[in-house]
Amino acid sequence: MGNNKSFTLVELLVTVAIFSLIVSTASGVFVSALQAQRKSLAMQELLGQTSFLMEYMSRAIRMAKKELSAPACLSENGLNYEKTRGGKGLKFINYQGICQEFFWDVTTGRLKEAKGGAEEFLTSGNLQIINLNFKLRGEFQEDDDQPRITLFLEIEGKEKSKIKIQTTISQRNPDIPK
Repeated sequence: MGNNKSFTLVELLVTVAIFSLIVSTASGVFVSALQAQRKSLAMQELLGQTSFLMEYMSRAIRMAKKELSAPACLSENGLNYEKTRGGKGLKFINYQGICQEFFWDVTTGRLKEAKGGAEEFLTSGNLQIINLNFKLRGEFQEDDDQPRITLFLEIEGKEKSKIKIQTTISQRNPDIPK
């Protein structure tokens, strides 16, 4: 028995246990890295789409015109903006003179735009609007205040990524009565 060069059962069991421990630790690190990457990509998608959405809405709202003729878009003559759908929507006349509205479609949880009689989604199906509110100031321009809108948006993406945004947008060319 002096020339037997094999491993004992105990040595094999210890080796297998150490190997299993190393493999499980490495796979745990790998899975954690994959989860972190998925969260990072989900947040990147959320920020990208939200950034586009806010820029698009801000540009349209900044360029809005006052309802100066008989009310065709807004409910009253002399309005710049009007809340709709219980405060979950905003209607105005855009720079091309077309009636435009941004609103939260609660049935789908997505943001929609109605313009010229057509409606389309502004957010993808990967995003869900949690809350959308508009606060108007100077919509009648009864004083020298420049009309402005404060927009509150809470939106959620994949992997439970979530963002809350608040911004105030002023009308670029106010039609202040002299």
